[in-house]
Amino acid sequence: QVQLVESGGGLVQAGGSLRLSCAASGGTFGSLGMGWFRQAPGKEREFVAAISWIGNNIIYADSLKGRFTISRDNAKNTVYLQMNSLKPEDTAVYYCAGKLFSVVTRSSQYEYWGQGTQVTVSS
Repeated sequence: QVQLVESGGGLVQAGGSLRLSCAASGGTFGSLGMGWFRQAPGKEREFVAAISWIGNNIIYADSLKGRFTISRDNAKNTVYLQMNSLKPEDTAVYYCAGKLFSVVTRSSQYEYWGQGTQVTVSS
């Protein structure tokens, strides 16, 4: 069973940056396509980005292209989300998720989830 643990969230001013990390254990991280999602209060969970198991296929939500960057280090069993030029509307709980040998954008398709990390962007 794969466990995912996010870290790196916090409070940041608008225009600032944060890097989220998601560490995996208990399974074969190198076989997992990984995704980042976010959920703001009162809103549905939203796709942010996804990366294939060897990192050669990356998908971003159109609205976030150019500000967010997903990457992974299979030697460290970790996927990252670099977030730049943050805006108050980026405030949400950010989740990482994993799915074997797939790169998908629907949350319902993911098999493994972390507990989330809060990101708050102040204006």
